[in-house]
Amino acid sequence: MRNPRIYLDSPLTANTQVQLSDDAFGHVVRVLRLNQGDAITLFNGSGSDFQATLTEVSKKKAFAQVNSEEQIENESPLRIHLGQGISRGDRMDFTLQKSVELGVSTITPLFTERCGVKLSGERLAKKHEQWQKIVISACEQSGRSIVPEVKAPISLEEWLSQQTNALKLNLHPRAEHSIMTLPVESTNVRLLIGPEGGLSDKEIEAASEAAFTGVLLGPRVLRTETAALTAITALQCRFGDL
Repeated sequence: MRNPRIYLDSPLTANTQVQLSDDAFGHVVRVLRLNQGDAITLFNGSGSDFQATLTEVSKKKAFAQVNSEEQIENESPLRIHLGQGISRGDRMDFTLQKSVELGVSTITPLFTERCGVKLSGERLAKKHEQWQKIVISACEQSGRSIVPEVKAPISLEEWLSQQTNALKLNLHPRAEHSIMTLPVESTNVRLLIGPEGGLSDKEIEAASEAAFTGVLLGPRVLRTETAALTAITALQCRFGDL
């Protein structure tokens, strides 16, 4: 088994000992069945990987000795802020996971007219926490040492009104431009993807008024999760590192 990568939300320094968090302990000890003397890789979102060795493992806690630090240089030169219309259940989870593997920098879940998910209060807070954990897990798997942030879910109108110098793109099937033939280049993109059922005509118009350029990906209508990942891939091919 390859050396597992484990996220730990705490300071990490070579030649120090750290206690694993409850989530890390559960994955390392209960799932992977690792024990004292086994090697793991820790990261905390700082951009480095830390090689470590489990030094103490009990039924309820575990400690690791941090041996060395290695700066990781695998972030895309293209910074993509994905504004994703909230979709139901596994579709949203899948989109978050795979978009992180493809290199997105920031994700904002968006409430839109056709959003079929009703979330508020404690349920919304728990879902937001779950989405961030999915992103962390995707970083563990894909080798990223900088963890993309899942912003607090907001309305599409609020997201459109935010100030930015990024190239703003709205993916919808009636657009006239292809991502691969965009006349301008950028290292900073805000990408808008609608939920199941897409954005309404009113929302598409609002995005256009907010200086979002409409783009499409061929003549076929894509599911929301397919649309997001295909668009990110095309952007990485056009401006990034694919």
